[in-house]
Formats: sequence, C-alpha cells, structure tokens
Amino acid sequence: MKRLVLTALVWCVATASNTPRVDVVIRGGTIYTGAETPPFVGDVELAGDRIVYVGRARGTAAVDEIDARGLIVAPGLIDAHTHPDSYIRSADAKARLNLPWLAQGVSTVVIGVDGYGTFEVAKDARALEASGIGTNVVPFVGFGAIRERVLGQDARAPTAAELAEEKRLAARAMCEGAYGLSTGLFYPPQSFAKTAEVAAVAREAGKRGGMYDTHQRDEAHYSIGLLASTREAIEIGRIAGTPVHFAHLKALGVDVQGQAPALIATIEAARSKGQAVTADQYPWLASGSSVDAALVPGWAMDGGYPKLLARFDDPATLARLKIEMAENLRRRGGADSLLLTAQGQPWSGKTLAAMATQWGLSPIDAAIRILRTPNATGTGPAGSSVASFNMADRDVDLIMKQPWVVTSSDGSDGHPRQYATFPQLYRTYVVARKVITLPQFIRRSTGATADMYRIAQRGYLRRGYFADVVVLDPKTYAPRADYMHPRVPGVGVTALFVNGRRAVSDGAATGVAAGRALLRARPGGCGQ
Repeated sequence: MKRLVLTALVWCVATASNTPRVDVVIRGGTIYTGAETPPFVGDVELAGDRIVYVGRARGTAAVDEIDARGLIVAPGLIDAHTHPDSYIRSADAKARLNLPWLAQGVSTVVIGVDGYGTFEVAKDARALEASGIGTNVVPFVGFGAIRERVLGQDARAPTAAELAEEKRLAARAMCEGAYGLSTGLFYPPQSFAKTAEVAAVAREAGKRGGMYDTHQRDEAHYSIGLLASTREAIEIGRIAGTPVHFAHLKALGVDVQGQAPALIATIEAARSKGQAVTADQYPWLASGSSVDAALVPGWAMDGGYPKLLARFDDPATLARLKIEMAENLRRRGGADSLLLTAQGQPWSGKTLAAMATQWGLSPIDAAIRILRTPNATGTGPAGSSVASFNMADRDVDLIMKQPWVVTSSDGSDGHPRQYATFPQLYRTYVVARKVITLPQFIRRSTGATADMYRIAQRGYLRRGYFADVVVLDPKTYAPRADYMHPRVPGVGVTALFVNGRRAVSDGAATGVAAGRALLRARPGGCGQ
C-alpha cells in the first residue's frame, strides 16, 4: 500500500511540474543497446508498447520504476532457432506463456525451423495470437511441410506439376508473412529431395525478399559429408537469390571433429564473394535428436514409420539395417554417447548403453526395441528423443568466435538447451571460459539476430522501437537445468518486458501473455 501511495504522489508531482511522464522507467542500469557501441549507465523509458527514451537520466516520472543500478539492461533476447510447439500450442494457458524462454530473458523466438513450419502462416499467426502467447514468434515456412503435403513420405522426385505446387505453397506462405524457407535436409522425407528441387522452392522465398534457413543435409559424414553439404547450401542460396543461414552450425561426430576451420573457410569464401551467409549456434556439446534420426539410414524411412516397422520384420532388410545403424552409432561416438531423454519411458534418463545392458541386448537391438514402441497415433516411436554427445570444445569455441554467428537454443523437449541456453552461454563461455565477451554475447543475442532475420523494430534499445527489454543481474544470471534435470528454469532475470508489458518480475512469470506473431510486411510480387 505504501508503494502505491508513493507512486501516486510521484505522478501528481510530475504532473504539476511538467516533468515527462511514461509508463515505465528502468533507472541507472548499464545499458547495452544491441548495437556495436560501448555500454553506458542511464535510463530506458517505455510508454505503451514502445521505447520512448534511451539515455542519461532526465528525471522522468513513471507509473512503474525499476532500480537497475548494477544490472544489465538490454533488448529482449532473440532466439534464432527454436522448437516451442509443446508450449505455445498447448491447451494450457500457463504453458503458452513459453516460460522456458521467458525465464532466460528471451522475448522473441524464431519458429517453423528445420523444415517443419506450416505453409498456412497467416492462419497460424492468428491462432497463436488469439490463444495468448508469452513471447513474440517469427515464422518460417517449412520445406518439409510443403513436400509432405505434395509428395507424402515417398523417396522420389516431384513431377513438374508437383514441383509447381510446392512452389505455389512456398510463395503463398511468403506473401502471408513468412521470413523465408526453412529446410531440414537431414530428415526424411526432406532428405529425399535433390538440390535442384530445394533451390526451385527456395527461389520463391528469394523472389520475395526472404531467407534460406537450413539444417543442412549433413553435419557429420552420414551422406555427402559436412563440407560438401555446406557447399550445397551455399549453392542453393546462390541459385535461389536468398541469404543463406545455417541453423545450429556444428561439426557433429567423431569423423568430422576438428573440421571447424575448414567449415568456416568454406563459408568465408562465399562471404568474400559477396554472398550473404550467416549461422546460429547453441553452447552445448550434445545435440538434441532422436534414436531414429541418429541411427536409422534415410532409405529405411521411405514411406514413413509404418514402412520402417515392416522393414524390421523382414530378416534380410533387418540384417542390412543393423549393419548401417551400427555404423551410424559409431559416427555418434557409441552407445554411451546417447542419453535417452524422452519422458515417462522405462529408458528415460539412461544411456543407450545402460538400457542395452539392462535388457541383455546389443545397443542396436536395444535401439530397435525403442523404435518398435509406437506413439498413440502410430506415426512414430513413442519416446526416442536423445541428447547426443558428439561435439568437441575446439570446434564449438572456434565457431562461436565468428562475427557472423548468433545465438540459438534449438530448444526442444528433454534437452537442457530449452531452458538454459542463454544463461549457459553467459556463465560458461563469457564469464568462466572467456571465449566471447559480454558485449559480444549481448550483440549476438539481440541486434545482430534482428538484422540477420530482418525483424523490424526489434533487437535494439532505440526510441520508437517495440518495448522488448530485459534486465539481467550479471552476478546471478545462470542456468540451473542440466542433462539429467532439463526442465529447470534459469535465474537472474530481474525483469522482462514484451511489447511494453512486464512478462517477468523478480525472476517469476507475471502471467501476462504479451507475445505477438511478427509477420513480415507483404512483399512485392504478391498482388493485392
């Protein structure tokens, strides 16, 4: 009650003296604007859903004030690659707040990645906003969704008519506000598409000013290899006339560890010729995948999961599968390197090696037993998600240091990166190991990301920009999730504003669902 009376008194005095008045003043913090400029101590003022002032203190009165002395004030963090569907599409309004990201200080997430984004972009945006979401979302249209709609799960090339339909769906999505085309060429049925097909569909994004965002065909040595795959993605962007963005750039598995210098040189060569090529990265040594994606060869997924089960039942095909799955397991680093992360299963929280021992099976037979357990709809295995420990520090560090790399979580259920990526990056790679600096951490989590994705009026603390603002305590900002306890929110976020509304206060969610679907302005070539 005393605080309310004091606030009212301040407001009345401000009115009488013509002092500027706003909704929120964040006072005395160390301000990082999101640009490549030095931080400074000052105030940030918010009115409605906009930032109205950033600078030295000027004595503005406000309804809500935050004492940010000793704290970091920055644009709300932007996660360049996420999988938040179990939250933002939940029937539970609290889940739709997207707490795993809010608790990290993230105000905006990029969705529809790895080729999984819907081509009904406008309809999806309306549904998300109507349901009430906690973070902003930036949508991509997924090549996988398009291809599956047109060709199903089949391993074949499209006919001329089918390719025309793929292109039509991509164009429609771009005209409805998608930021570009995303692909996951490692995953069936997208992996069945040849370069020319992908480039033809991506060209529809390029014509309309969009990006080509890719989980490239091979991050390891499963098919064409890491470097050839990188060159393929760059070539797709060249043909399509789009900027190329590599999702979660890495050198995955024992066969390619140590190839980060060559990977970076391949991208730098394209950039030196004037091509726009960028990437994002998460600060973890384990990727998030599934038993089937990690171990099952692509040809065995032709026709989808029911056909895979049929192949398990054929002795000759099963013998071939076991040989190839064993080789893929070797690429991943062995059965001890796969931590089974699905919830509610007998194998939850155990390695594939441990389950093989428990069941008295070989690791491959244990994997097949898991894959034979269907989900409720019979469209896939019930609980095959894994954390795959397959990266080397030297590669992660070198990629992280590149100025064209920004931050992403690739946040998916069962992996600590969903709850802890940004505090993990700060605490481990900025504070403890000093791989990058604090200004680089802020820049690559805010303004640089907004620039790469062309997200209008976000990512910076600037007058007139949308009021996405985070206040972090540099002494306490830290992850609490780990591989055995992946669903624990981080700490150290004093406040987070999303579109001018406080979504986090003193480390706790307020329950305010202030997120929006950030559709691109209607580009040229879309008609009326």
